[in-house]
Amino acid sequence: MSGHHHHHEEHLESSDIIKDVVIGMSDGLTVPFALAAGLSGAVTDNHLIIVAGIAEIAAGAIAMGLGGYLSGQTELHHYQSELKREYWEIEHKRDWEIKEVKDIFLEMGLSETIADEATAELIKDEKKWVDFMMRHELGLEEPDEKRATKSAFNIGISYIIGGIIPLTAYFLTDTPHQGLLYSTAITLVCLFIFGYYRSKMTGQPLWEGATKTMIIGAIAAATAYAVAKTFGAA
Repeated sequence: MSGHHHHHEEHLESSDIIKDVVIGMSDGLTVPFALAAGLSGAVTDNHLIIVAGIAEIAAGAIAMGLGGYLSGQTELHHYQSELKREYWEIEHKRDWEIKEVKDIFLEMGLSETIADEATAELIKDEKKWVDFMMRHELGLEEPDEKRATKSAFNIGISYIIGGIIPLTAYFLTDTPHQGLLYSTAITLVCLFIFGYYRSKMTGQPLWEGATKTMIIGAIAAATAYAVAKTFGAA
């Protein structure tokens, strides 16, 4: 049983990491790319684009990381609040809670007799009883207390990695126009690959997901470039 629980925890942690990376990389590839593309239509110096890009990546990583941290904290506080309420209900609405346990067992397909026996056995241990209700009545798993910090780190780092990719081209070229061409090629390929694997992990159509991710990034960059060109010309 302990091995199964350990495997379950590893699965949850792996799933959380993947979710964080998807959130961070998705915005990290798109937002700095759009910013650099927009600036390419307004300035003539790669240095300005690089400085602005680095500033945006730093600010974006902090903002995204903070969002991940607050989300993790909210999840933890919600679980703790529901846990406290379940303990209160077991103490003050014991008969009703016992009936709910039996109803859950019956919904699982147990016979009336077996459901009664399983219920009687479960309610002997208050902690196991509460854990059972949290999982099967409310659909809540106990979150890792360090989840908020881990999430902030994972999302922030993923955003930085994603943001550096479109900016790299401007380090290696002499003009914003050249930088934009290389940045577009590199980033669209990365967006396609990222969209492909994200779709694979989430069970969505692979080529459709990859293409949509790439198109969204291209539209964002093209819009930023067009706006910059329009107002720059004005």
